[in-house]
Amino acid sequence: MSSYWKTYPVLEKQVALVKNLIEQRVQVRNPEISQAVAQLAQAGGKYLRPAFFFLFTNFGPNQDEDRLTKIAASLEILHMATLIHDDIIDDSPLRRGTVSIQAKFGKDIAVYTGDLLFTIFFDLTLETMNGSHYMQINAAAMKKILLGELDQMQLRYNQTQSIHDYLRSTSGKTAELFRLASLEGAYFSGASPEVVRRAGRIGLNIGLAFQMLDDILDYSANQADFNKPVIEDLNTGVYTLPLLLALKKEPAAFKPYLDKQNQMELEDMQAVANLVRTLGGVDAAREVARKFTHKALVDIEGLPKSQTKKQLTKLTNHLLKRKI
Repeated sequence: MSSYWKTYPVLEKQVALVKNLIEQRVQVRNPEISQAVAQLAQAGGKYLRPAFFFLFTNFGPNQDEDRLTKIAASLEILHMATLIHDDIIDDSPLRRGTVSIQAKFGKDIAVYTGDLLFTIFFDLTLETMNGSHYMQINAAAMKKILLGELDQMQLRYNQTQSIHDYLRSTSGKTAELFRLASLEGAYFSGASPEVVRRAGRIGLNIGLAFQMLDDILDYSANQADFNKPVIEDLNTGVYTLPLLLALKKEPAAFKPYLDKQNQMELEDMQAVANLVRTLGGVDAAREVARKFTHKALVDIEGLPKSQTKKQLTKLTNHLLKRKI
């Protein structure tokens, strides 16, 4: 995080305030839980959701730094809580390139840490939104995130799932928090209703494309770079966009491997990854991601002319051109 925002000095300062606030709020009597949260907060996350929140605050006149920092922190804390619980469910050994909380401290500490973060999220929303209809909007967003995760869980190892199924799950588990961040940044700064609506659409489309790019990166590695995320997704039965698009072309080619479900060996997973690339799954998924990116950029172009509008365009293009 320390170097990611160097070219955005104002944003870098705002994100640093969020990080400091989170570190203050997670101090509890249990040293293991405090250490667990501190580890995640310092583990190299980019704080993208707070960053999009702050960018959209520039379209309104209300600049209450304390309130805006707390709302931005609530978004990152909610994101962190979902990451911890995801790792518990998937039994993930790594998160952000370091040992995951559940792997280092055990599942009990991980569950309590995630629960603690949810309570801090509630505290911050009450402090900043009490009496606002955005309390309901936050509750609805949390429900949509959960439903996205439940949809993904229900579809595990399902070789007949559709692209619509994937989009519905992704719009909840990943894109909803980008949407909420952008929406709240515009709303709580007092931006116009049109900018608020546009902000929500931008956040949603960026979130969808962002997840698609993550999924593409899993399959676009060279054999030497074949790593944990691909293995983990296949082993847990999570079939992402590149695989689904290739699977739609030649389901019979994948069936001998996917029928093994969580009994696949490394060689099976490598064979699946090779099939995905050979059958054009990566290129097709990249084209879908490009379409959602284009939707976001069209809406950004419709925002009031400003330096922030240029920054949003630059950041969106940068995020969605990631490479391994």
